[in-house]
Amino acid sequence: MDKIANIIDTIINQLGASLVTLKEALSLDEQQIITLKEDLKKSIEENKQLGAYVEQFTDTEVLSSDSGIPIAIKDNINVKGWELTCGSNILKNYIAPYNATVIENLEKNGLCAFGRANMDEFAMGSSTESSCYGKTLNPVDNTKVPGGSSGGSAAAVAAGLAIAALGTDTGGSIRQPAAYCGCVGMKPTYGRVSRYGIAAYSSSLDQCGPITQNVEDAAILYDIISGYDPKDSTSANVEYTPVAPNLDSSKKLTIAVIDNFIEEASDEIKEAMNKSIKILEDAGHSIVHKRMMDTKNILSSYYIVATAEASANLSRYDGIRYGNRAEATNLKETYLNTKTQGFGEEVQKRIMLGSFVLSSGYYDAYYIKAQKVRHLIKDEFDKIFNDSDLILNPVAPTTAPKFGAFASSLEMYLSDIYTISVNLAGLPAISLPVSKDSDGMPIGLQLIANAYDEQTLFDGALSLEQNINYTK
Repeated sequence: MDKIANIIDTIINQLGASLVTLKEALSLDEQQIITLKEDLKKSIEENKQLGAYVEQFTDTEVLSSDSGIPIAIKDNINVKGWELTCGSNILKNYIAPYNATVIENLEKNGLCAFGRANMDEFAMGSSTESSCYGKTLNPVDNTKVPGGSSGGSAAAVAAGLAIAALGTDTGGSIRQPAAYCGCVGMKPTYGRVSRYGIAAYSSSLDQCGPITQNVEDAAILYDIISGYDPKDSTSANVEYTPVAPNLDSSKKLTIAVIDNFIEEASDEIKEAMNKSIKILEDAGHSIVHKRMMDTKNILSSYYIVATAEASANLSRYDGIRYGNRAEATNLKETYLNTKTQGFGEEVQKRIMLGSFVLSSGYYDAYYIKAQKVRHLIKDEFDKIFNDSDLILNPVAPTTAPKFGAFASSLEMYLSDIYTISVNLAGLPAISLPVSKDSDGMPIGLQLIANAYDEQTLFDGALSLEQNINYTK
C-alpha cells in the first residue's frame, strides 16, 4: 500500500507536467485529496492570466466544498452558498440557495465542486469572449479562443488546472471547446442528466456533461451525474446501466461518415478525418458513407428554436424577480434600464431575435417552420442509425481561431454547423482530439450515437482514442 501511495504522491507532485486523472484520483485518501486541492489552487494562482476560473479574474480564493475529489463547475450550475452569475452583470452577487442535482450526485460519489469555470454570458457564444469577467485564453496558444460557451471548463482541464469539469451543451458548448483545447467533451442524450439547478438558455436543447482528460474519465463522470430526477420534468425515466465498468474498445462497429459535412471543413480537418477513418477501418470497424440535409437549414432551425426559448427563459431577469435592479422612476424604465445595463450585446441580440420569431404574424413563418425542420433532422438521424452504430463528424470547420477573427455574430454561429444537429435531435455525442494542425492546435472529431446508447458511444470513442494515440 505504501508503494501505491508513493506513486500517487509522485503524480500529484508532478501536477504541472501530468495531472492525475479522475480514475487515479478515486484511489486517493483524504489527505492526498487535500494536497491535490492545494496544489491545484497554487497552479490556478500561478496561471491567473488564463482566465479559466472566475476566481482568476476576481482575485479571490478558489471556492471549494469541504471534502471530495475536485471538479471544476461551469458558472451556470447552482452550488449552494456560491455566487452564480452565468458570466453576466445582471446576476452579480446572486447567491445560489440550493445545489443542482448534478452537484448532489457528485457529492454522493465522493466528488466536490471546485471553482467557478468562466463561460460565455448565459452560455450564448462560441469563444468565451462575452463573459462579463473577461475572456478565457486557449492554453495551447493564448492568442486563440478556447471555444465556448464552456471555454473555462475546457481550458482548465487542458491546462492541468482541473482533473475534470462540468459544462453545458446547447449547440456544441461542451464538444467545441474540448476540441479547440485538446481534451474530451461529452454531451449526453437529452434527459439523461438532470437540468434541475442549471440556469436555462434553451430548455429543449440544454444538457450538462463532462469535460475530461480522456474517454474513460468522461465515462466515469457521466455515470456519476446521470440518472432520473423527479425534480426535472424533462428527465428521462428509463433503465440505466453504468457505462464505465462495461467499456469495450474491441467491439466492432459500423460507423457512418456524412460526406457533405466533410466538404465544408478546412483541408486540415479533412486530413484528420481521413486519417481517423483509416485508423478505424484498420481496427476492424466498418465505414459507410451517408448524406444529410444542408447545414444552412440546420443552422437556421437551431438559432430560431434556441433564441425563441432564450427570450422566454431570460425574461425572468428583470430586476424584480431576479437580477440586479437598475435605477428608474417607473416600472417600464426599471425593465428597460435593468436589461440594457445587465445583459451584454450578444445576449441582447438573441433575446430580440427570439422575441421577433415568437411575435404575432411571425410565429408560423419562423418558429413553427423551424420545429418542422427539427423533426426532419431527427428523421434523417433515425435513417442513418437503421444500419449504423455511430456517426463520425468534424466538431468545427476549422481549429481554434484567433481572438477577434469573427467579424460578425453570423460568422461565430457558423462555427457550430457540425454540433447543433445533435442537440436538435437530442442525441449523445463525444468529441476527442485526434491530430494537430500546422500551428500545433488540436483537431477534435466527434462521434454521435443513437438516443440512450451511450455505451456504444463510449466504446467507439475509446477504440478511436487507443488507436489514434494522440499526444499533447
